[in-house]
Amino acid sequence: MIFLILFCMLIVILVAAEVFTNALEHLGEKLKISEGVTGSIFAAVGTALPEASVPIIAIFAGTQNSSTNHEIGVGAILGAPLMLATLSIFLMAMSVLKARGLDGHLRPERTGLKRDLNYFVGAFLVAAAALYIPHENMEAKIGIGLVMISIYVVYIVQTLRSSKALVADGHATQAHDPMFLNRLGIPTNGYTIGLQITLGLVLLVAGAKGFIGGVEEAASILGISTLLLSLLVIPIATELPEKVNSILWIRKGKDTMAFGNITGAMVFQGTLLPAIGIMLTPWQPQSEIVISFVVTLIAAIWLLFMAEKGQLRVWHIILNGALYVSYLLLVLV
Repeated sequence: MIFLILFCMLIVILVAAEVFTNALEHLGEKLKISEGVTGSIFAAVGTALPEASVPIIAIFAGTQNSSTNHEIGVGAILGAPLMLATLSIFLMAMSVLKARGLDGHLRPERTGLKRDLNYFVGAFLVAAAALYIPHENMEAKIGIGLVMISIYVVYIVQTLRSSKALVADGHATQAHDPMFLNRLGIPTNGYTIGLQITLGLVLLVAGAKGFIGGVEEAASILGISTLLLSLLVIPIATELPEKVNSILWIRKGKDTMAFGNITGAMVFQGTLLPAIGIMLTPWQPQSEIVISFVVTLIAAIWLLFMAEKGQLRVWHIILNGALYVSYLLLVLV
């Protein structure tokens, strides 16, 4: 029965992703913004918000056991960037393996991709360094948390400023298919675009929540720790299904929005959420946590290195998938 529920929730998520991405394309076209802004900010933040609620709820309104709440919170905070930098981007690349081949090019707009990854790597290194600050030194931890928040604000400003030049360069967001609501006879305008975006998000949240419940029920049989459950299972249930948006975009040849949806979410989940963890949890260097930082940073730095070379190919992303498998073996063994 539990697997039937998981299958049904997956169908809901797939439908929601189609509805959401279709509306976002029309919104980006209407606002005359670049594909980078549409993917890295609008899509990334829109789909990351439901996941962001997991650690926030765990820390502020979890169970009466504060230690368990902190483990769930920290695990969810660090598991999301790990999933995005490894498994999510690997599955996105593999979705075009048949069409492009192992040596096929992936063509996201380079300046935006490098900007996302530079901000993420920089912020995540700061979050990693904060592991070794004693929890009693709250002034330092609060200061670092505020720095992390400031990094995301600067990132948003810089991404928006670059939009006009990218549009002039031919990277404007274009909607190639009519709005789904338009097919029902409803005209396409700002209100109906907003309505379809809201509908897509509601379906995404409902599908993800149902998926979370099913995965948690299945995972309880395995008897793993709360921290491992948060690092491994919760990100699979919350992050992975909603990144179907990137698979849909890259299969349509919209590589910039596909990558931006993932790397933009990495910046969001690698700055604001670690800031909360640093300021409100013990944030100490347990082995699972340190390994997750190391693997995530290697995956992000590898992508940044290949983006700098300007020759990102499908087979390059196999390393990201291998890093996720390596992480599983390390923490489970």
